[in-house]
Amino acid sequence: MRRILLVFLAVALSAWAANLKLYLKDGSFHIVREYQVESDRVRFYSVERSQWEEVPLDLVDLKRTQTEASEREATLDKETKLVEEEEKVEKQIKREVSRIPQDPGVYWLETPDAKQAKVLPVAESTVHTKKGRSVLQKLSPLPLVSGKATVELAGAHSANVFANPEQEFYIQLSEVERFGIAKVTSKGSVRIVENVTIMPVTNETVEEPEMVEIFQTQLAPDGLYKIWPKAALAPGEYAVIEYTQNKLNLQIWDFAIKAAK
Repeated sequence: MRRILLVFLAVALSAWAANLKLYLKDGSFHIVREYQVESDRVRFYSVERSQWEEVPLDLVDLKRTQTEASEREATLDKETKLVEEEEKVEKQIKREVSRIPQDPGVYWLETPDAKQAKVLPVAESTVHTKKGRSVLQKLSPLPLVSGKATVELAGAHSANVFANPEQEFYIQLSEVERFGIAKVTSKGSVRIVENVTIMPVTNETVEEPEMVEIFQTQLAPDGLYKIWPKAALAPGEYAVIEYTQNKLNLQIWDFAIKAAK
């Protein structure tokens, strides 16, 4: 659809630019395809009558005609460049999308011209409550008791390390969900993704991830997004997360940003 609109716009611009207004000094004008100044007369091709005609030069407002023609040409150049830029962006997006697998998950490109994206492995997380630790599985709610809990990853540091503090990721969703980049806190032999409060009686959860501000753009209607931080990430531990707000229902793809040398 977008391609069709671009082609339609290009055709419309060409048709619009093909005709000119040949102004007369009394304020009227002829719609012409082209005109020629010949001695004391102006010869023009009338769009309305589809034939060549002539009019005395002293009746023609050449200055107004030429000024408007120049303005139209400048506008046409500007609009043409916009169409070309749109086409360029569309081609870039198609090329980008072609390198991302369609399977749900998180991906990244090792280099801008890499032929295929790499997979960021999904992490196994646990919910740590006063009763102990339980493996957290998306769409499989855990039996919880009221109080405080933490969502944790094993190990003090992620095995997925990036040097670029503005690393871009691609997330392919399996369903409509919230997603983003969260700051992860190392604590001893684990990393805490978020703190959770489990309310008494109702067992409702209040989740408190420390989210990073990101830019996001949707690349395909089937739920493919590109995300990257608005500001360079400080060295440390992070995770791309997909989640349902306050449902303790999330997937985690952990990574770290290493300090520059």
